[in-house]
Amino acid sequence: MTPSRRHLFELIAGILGCPMLSRVATAETGYPSRPVRIVAGFAAGGGVDITTRLIGQWLTDRLGQPFLVENRTGADGNIATEAVVNAAADGYTLLLATLPNAVNASLYPRLKFNFLRDIAPVAGVIRVPMVALVHPSLPVKSILDLIAYAKDNPDKINMASAGIGSAPHMAGELFNAMAGTKMVHVPYRGQSQALTDLLGGQVQILFAAAPGTADYIRSGKLRALAVTSASQADVLKDLPAVASFLPGYEASQWYGIAAPAKTPPEIVARLNTEINAAFADGAMQARFAAIAGEPMPGRPVDFAKLIADETEKWAKVVASAGLKAE
Repeated sequence: MTPSRRHLFELIAGILGCPMLSRVATAETGYPSRPVRIVAGFAAGGGVDITTRLIGQWLTDRLGQPFLVENRTGADGNIATEAVVNAAADGYTLLLATLPNAVNASLYPRLKFNFLRDIAPVAGVIRVPMVALVHPSLPVKSILDLIAYAKDNPDKINMASAGIGSAPHMAGELFNAMAGTKMVHVPYRGQSQALTDLLGGQVQILFAAAPGTADYIRSGKLRALAVTSASQADVLKDLPAVASFLPGYEASQWYGIAAPAKTPPEIVARLNTEINAAFADGAMQARFAAIAGEPMPGRPVDFAKLIADETEKWAKVVASAGLKAE
């Protein structure tokens, strides 16, 4: 275990070891007593922003103080993350943590923070599957067809993404690594731009976040091959998982709440309890389902393990693909 991973699990062990009395005391002292910021590292309207606003409104309603969303875009989420890790560790500045945080740890060699060391995981929120979409002109109808065609035509398939280190990019690079294919990465500044060029045939494949893709699939404008979750996903029930053909393959976008390191354990525990309560609420279940979100209930230690595992997993993909930040 690396020092960073060891630090993270020691921190979480401390959280889990806190007596219930301290959690009750937190409630009695009135946290939160003023508005709380949840910093999102990506622009309004995307999955990060939507998820942040959903959980922020839930916490506002539950805890009686505004949980305000602040979009701090740039550098693949690093600007937002740096702002949070440098904030006071008092529970009033939180981060919507997501897959790029795990990727950036190895993609950016000179970050001013260490994500595993400098954050306190609070709770996972949702996981969102992606779907392998191809332009109908590409002569493939299954993942096995895609693997065979890509091997016969190395460097001939253009693979769009939402940018270097984005979830669609990493899903594609993991596919290349596990399938032994060589699809050419074409980065865009967001999924909407990538989808536009995929529809126009300028690129041939995109591992797209599943929400918003059903109409393109039903109309035949794009062909869906498989979902990237470990097994079939509720959002596109008729599609197999890539893992059915490449055992062990899994690549999904995930979202959770984190705080600066050294945030009082009782505050972390309070937030964790309230976030987990959302998964039992019918209205919240419906809202998560509307964005293809699969709830990720659990303790801070569970979210910590996910972050550590994802950081290690994507570091291997970054290294094998020779990826570098722009």
